[in-house]
Amino acid sequence: MAFKTRVETLSAHRDTRGSLFEPLNVEELARQRNTHVVLTQPGQVRGNHWHRQSTEMTVVVGPCRVRLKEGETLRDVDVPAGEAWRFTLPPGVVHAYQNTGKSTMLLISFASEVHDPANPDTVREVIL
Repeated sequence: MAFKTRVETLSAHRDTRGSLFEPLNVEELARQRNTHVVLTQPGQVRGNHWHRQSTEMTVVVGPCRVRLKEGETLRDVDVPAGEAWRFTLPPGVVHAYQNTGKSTMLLISFASEVHDPANPDTVREVIL
């Protein structure tokens, strides 16, 4: 099966203070209509949903297990500790993120559609 989800390792500047990376380039940023930052505690899971219309670009700073469901196919992607990986998720791809580390995990998500709490674009589906 050819997967629709694109997974990319982002280049980062690392020094004794930590890491710095750009989650999107200028063209990608211009296409976004929503952004949110998620802090997740060790062992906890975020996501477990898919989008009807929105394409979501999520940057994960590992360690993290990302579970994806495209059609009936499940796959796990493990993001190593300290690395920033970007997932581009087209509509219909179920996604979930589990913090597999010992400290708070960072997710940064961008979506192509405006978030409307009265008419949400997300459909809950638990896969992790």
